[in-house]
Amino acid sequence: MKQGLRWGALLLAGALGWTGCGGDDSGTGRVDDPVVPVTPVEDSQLPDAGTQVPDAGTQVPDAGTQVPDAGTQVPDAGTQVPDAGTDAGTGTDAGTGTDGGTGPAEKVQTYPLPSAPGWTFYNQEQGAPRYVYGITADQGGNVWVAGGEEGLFLIKKGSHTIQRFTMSEGLRPFGRMRDGVGGAPPGVPYLKVISVAGGPAGTVFVGYAGKPPKAGMPTCEDEWDQAENDHREPDASVYKSGDADKVTLKADGSIDVVHYDIHTGPKKVSNEMRGREKLCTIYRIAYDPVKEVVWFGGNHGFAMGNAKFNGIVPSYCWDPRPWTTEGFKWEFECAGLYEHVHPAIAGSKGELLSDRYFGISITENHDVFFGGQIRSTRFRYGTNGDNYWQAQSETENKGYDWNRFDIWPDAVPNYPTEAQRVDDNVSGMAPAANDGVWVSSFYYGLARLSANGTVETKVMKDLVNYMPANGNTPAMAPTSAVATDPWDGSLWVGANWWGGITRLKGGSTVKYSTEVFGNVLTSSSSVSDIQFDRSSSTRRVLVSFEGLKNTKTGVVTPGLIGIYEGD
Repeated sequence: MKQGLRWGALLLAGALGWTGCGGDDSGTGRVDDPVVPVTPVEDSQLPDAGTQVPDAGTQVPDAGTQVPDAGTQVPDAGTQVPDAGTDAGTGTDAGTGTDGGTGPAEKVQTYPLPSAPGWTFYNQEQGAPRYVYGITADQGGNVWVAGGEEGLFLIKKGSHTIQRFTMSEGLRPFGRMRDGVGGAPPGVPYLKVISVAGGPAGTVFVGYAGKPPKAGMPTCEDEWDQAENDHREPDASVYKSGDADKVTLKADGSIDVVHYDIHTGPKKVSNEMRGREKLCTIYRIAYDPVKEVVWFGGNHGFAMGNAKFNGIVPSYCWDPRPWTTEGFKWEFECAGLYEHVHPAIAGSKGELLSDRYFGISITENHDVFFGGQIRSTRFRYGTNGDNYWQAQSETENKGYDWNRFDIWPDAVPNYPTEAQRVDDNVSGMAPAANDGVWVSSFYYGLARLSANGTVETKVMKDLVNYMPANGNTPAMAPTSAVATDPWDGSLWVGANWWGGITRLKGGSTVKYSTEVFGNVLTSSSSVSDIQFDRSSSTRRVLVSFEGLKNTKTGVVTPGLIGIYEGD
């Protein structure tokens, strides 16, 4: 690894003196559903509640071996199970008919393929997925699309043909077991691609949703710990589900896949000596080509992966013996990553509040802003000479409250009750001038933060979907994506409801709404992602409209891929 990153060897004395996240005796807290006075449509991007086991402090690793850098090799993951689960708020991703007998019959709401100067669009008829969760381009100009339960999609540079990849082609939305060989978890696997970030030419980093649990059972975030508390065997098909892959396109059109199993093994965190399994759903990903690291924003917290991790690890990584066995070991090279960090706070009952890190923005000095449902932070990775563990302490530890940003403030700064909370619900982040960051919120529009996290300005009225206050309903501009244009510094802002895209440019505002995308799409679908093809010599904006299923009526509005090449 470059720039001094030493996997498994960044030590502080007395590592096991530090505690970690969710010890065996910890209770389970809940981040409650945000209260929205008016919900005009069923919204597939809206964050819902999650469960968290309270953390006890900052993790610091034991010594280990550097992660190997070269190559890609992962065994075939088997065959995709179609529609193995339901979309959070949107129903099943693919197919027709009824929603598994649990709701009204589906009625697909078709609409004409939009046509506008500078724009190229792709819908299902052209091979796009029904629901479009994210879009990106690698350094070779290939466009990759997150297609939910339908898998990963690719538009090669210079082509208009869309390719699809599923578990049959090698996607691996699950980790490996300590069974002696690193085999797949028992049970039915679950595929749902929800985030993508372009890497080197021909490579994309892919984020998955964790597998939905059976009714009444813990989520993928809590299954590992709750099963221990319940004195039962944990469901590995749930707690080992999700996380991320590195996917590399081969010359013959097939793919190599390396999985990032975002967890920490045994004997590394004093409060979680049996190992930690918390992050599973990866909402956003950002690749830093200079540091050769990849950042994952997930449920509960965020993590850092080695972008050159090849998946080839020592055999001891799969040691099936109990972790208490003499001579047992596990090192960070087994996973190719460090996890996890969160700018968490405690609620009024002492519960840990941390969830849904949709915001990631890498700064010029290679610090990273992360934005979540409750708080945001500047992870001071570059500032601390690429020392992940010191940066973690400067986000989480006592004395660093100033680095846990409450952008849309709660009624009280600490220990808020549910009634006192105003959750930020960050949906995205993008670089701003002077080393700052733009932050979008699923409810409150935009805020611009300085380099140290001070709120400098907020933007709501200029956005395409601004709704003024009405009686007891506060003003809103629900926003689901934001990106800074590398060509002119303008800001592209995607509406979560009611609108389309706003472009803030040089003090002026350009709005792309019904006249570009049509009324059906803009009235029902969120803009799930906006990114730029930085390999292009001219502006190339990549936009994904997620699509929507109204679970009350069964009406499905398919998503859309949009690519803009213009001024």
